[in-house]
Amino acid sequence: MKILIVDDEEMIRAVLREYIEFEGGEADEACDGMEAVKLCRERDYDVILMDVMMPRLDGFSAVKEIRKFKQTPVIMLSARGEEYDKLFGFEIGSDDYVTKPFSPKEVMARIHAVMKRGKGAQQSQEVYEFEGLRIDMEGRTVTVDGVKAELTPKEYELLFYFVRHNGVALTRERLLNKVWGYDFYGDDRTVDTHVKMLRGNLKEYRKFIVTLRGLGYKFEA
Repeated sequence: MKILIVDDEEMIRAVLREYIEFEGGEADEACDGMEAVKLCRERDYDVILMDVMMPRLDGFSAVKEIRKFKQTPVIMLSARGEEYDKLFGFEIGSDDYVTKPFSPKEVMARIHAVMKRGKGAQQSQEVYEFEGLRIDMEGRTVTVDGVKAELTPKEYELLFYFVRHNGVALTRERLLNKVWGYDFYGDDRTVDTHVKMLRGNLKEYRKFIVTLRGLGYKFEA
């Protein structure tokens, strides 16, 4: 595995690098968002560990810039644990969020979980069509009436899970466990926020995602 560590604190970068290399991985380092964007243009990574508060270019802005040309999984690192910050991180396309101070072992576990989910999506060869909505899971593309929809990585995973469980009532808790992972520390609002964004991108085909009051959602097509 090849990981990019982005943090303005040298000690944090050194500790994370030590754990990554101990597990046989490789690590590049960047001390701010601008350097991270530059490295991502030049190289490919399996996962990016992105601090939020940094000089020159903060982590949120760096992720938004990177998402313009790559879909590399991103785990945000931040001393700020407010729900708003976490939800904003997911909205711009991050895959997970770890609050400082954190255990390097926990970060490594999250890296492996994110990589495992990514490989599962890449290995899928399913293509589904519902009226003008076309979902190519192998190509990881979604088109709405022939126009490609620009979804965040988590929106893709959420939609894919919905489609694979077409007609099944899915609780918010189940969606959190299966799409975000059992080790994710979030609540129902995380699911609701992503469903809202996903519906917006699906336009008229938002009708396929049905709200089950007091329970969760169901994909019905």
